[in-house]
Amino acid sequence: MANKQEKAKERYDELAYVKKNYFEEASKKERKEIYTYAEGYKAFLDAAKTEREACDAAVALAQQKGFTEYHFGDPLVTGDKKYFINRGKSVVVFRVGTRDLETDGMRIIASHIDAPRVDIKQVPLYEEGGMCYLKTHYYGGIKKYQWTAIPLALHGVVILKDGTKVELKIGESSKDPVFYIDDLLPHLGGEQMAKTGGKIIEGEQLNVVVGGMPCADAEAGKRIKYTVLDYLNKEYGMCEEDFLSAELCAVPAYPARDVGFDRAFIGAYGHDDRVCAYPALTAVLDQESEHTVLAMLVDKEEIGSEGTTGMQSKIYEDLMEEISVALGANFRKVRYASKCLSSDVTAAYDPNFPGVFEKLNSALVSCGTCMSKFTGSRGKSGSNDASAEFVAEVRRMFDKEGVIWQTAELGKVDAGGGGTVAKFLANLNIDTVDLGVPVISMHSPWELISKADLYSNYLAFVAFMK
Repeated sequence: MANKQEKAKERYDELAYVKKNYFEEASKKERKEIYTYAEGYKAFLDAAKTEREACDAAVALAQQKGFTEYHFGDPLVTGDKKYFINRGKSVVVFRVGTRDLETDGMRIIASHIDAPRVDIKQVPLYEEGGMCYLKTHYYGGIKKYQWTAIPLALHGVVILKDGTKVELKIGESSKDPVFYIDDLLPHLGGEQMAKTGGKIIEGEQLNVVVGGMPCADAEAGKRIKYTVLDYLNKEYGMCEEDFLSAELCAVPAYPARDVGFDRAFIGAYGHDDRVCAYPALTAVLDQESEHTVLAMLVDKEEIGSEGTTGMQSKIYEDLMEEISVALGANFRKVRYASKCLSSDVTAAYDPNFPGVFEKLNSALVSCGTCMSKFTGSRGKSGSNDASAEFVAEVRRMFDKEGVIWQTAELGKVDAGGGGTVAKFLANLNIDTVDLGVPVISMHSPWELISKADLYSNYLAFVAFMK
């Protein structure tokens, strides 16, 4: 009887699908690689709190690896290593391979480098109650109450009236001041706390404290505002009107930090989606490939991928066509033969909030990068639903290279939903599937990911490029 039970167990283990914890599966050498890779990622995160900064950081890494800038119309030959900058807010890094483009297409990894934040309005500055504030308009899907009573940094650019570009990054150094959105004390918060979560803090209450020192010589009611304007003018050459042509935002002033006694996790702002953008970038920088490979680091995903720098912009299609034409290939044939990983994060199963997850089809932390055959909401609305054939092809790529990975949906059916850039690539007639890192507390000011999943994501991209 015991022998039969053992055989049945062996047979079950052969047939059943069980997610594997990457930390458990990894060798001692590979665990060291997991932790080493995470250090580079943390440095990237701290340097890249906006899409502009992420673009600059990506270009700097590409230049270190011998990549040079590409412009439309430039000639291309096998072996070229290039990057293409789109308006300073998105970048495509690519290698030209040896394989025929019309037959084998391109291998594309598409991720985004924008993140939820609090943008500064165009006419933002006012004084009230002994404090000077900046009015804001939040960007992306946030829980507004999470952005109060935390240290904030001010990042962005201002284009002065004469066209001079001024960059601001205040609050990241220990010597810098930080900024602040105030909240109500619990002693007087009874009425506030009776509201639903989305109404605890209203959008128009997300006002950032930027000053409190009155100038004795200024007009009453404008004395603190005068002090702030005087500082901005002396330090940056700004006047109040220059806010009209500024892109400024408040982001959490926290650096990326290891989490846990064993340092298995990373807590940081902006994991969504730089935890996918960094592995996509480094995979292309590190790995030679027979294929022509592209890492697309795009903007505006958090608000629908709109505009000139979002994935819906024609510029990315134009770039792929320029590459095809430069290499003498028919672009329609290239698109049909190409394959894409839309690399965006997914929700990790959270034991504190199990009610919104269906555990069989949830991503578990440290069980590797996660494939999502589809996203969307309700009845898969707004989703790219990848074909079984393409999922099987990617599955074979990962299994061949020993990548630890898993599959999941974004929570229970009808519990909510979300979207990625996948459908925009698929609409170009490119087979596309979502693959990304599971995240705890997604869209909060400080998200959590596993270092094992980060490195698994990188290895998956390398396998895809092969």
